[in-house]
Amino acid sequence: MLHSQGQYLTFPVLSEVLTLSVLMYPLLRGLALHLHSALTGSYIPGTHSIALVNCLNEQIAKDIARAIMDKKLAAYVNILPKSSALYFWKGELEESTEILLLVKTRTSKIGELSNYVRSIHPFEMPEIISLPIDQGNPVYLKWIEQNVPRD
Repeated sequence: MLHSQGQYLTFPVLSEVLTLSVLMYPLLRGLALHLHSALTGSYIPGTHSIALVNCLNEQIAKDIARAIMDKKLAAYVNILPKSSALYFWKGELEESTEILLLVKTRTSKIGELSNYVRSIHPFEMPEIISLPIDQGNPVYLKWIEQNVPRD
């Protein structure tokens, strides 16, 4: 490859430039998306998430929901009514009644939320699953952002 001063770039230099470009792409892409969002007010898909957390009963669900809110790990928690669950546990098919929490938060808080819920949840292995929010009411999504502090 010919350099601007008439010299050829050596393979190691070219390799380093290509490697740096590949490594910087995700960072630069994220920065560009955030800048675009700030300038246009548009939503970046995946900025917020919904976490699902199963609970044994309504009291445990309320206690966990309040603890999550007290730590400001979510802007909103729904406590859904009883549902039936079938699952394998230690090789046996089990059936139970559970309460489900729908936790609305920043995607960047999911790790902290998951660790905190595991530390206070009575289940040996609580269900904590998150799904990114792709689209939604922009005013509501902005409200989540305002009520859950950044990292």
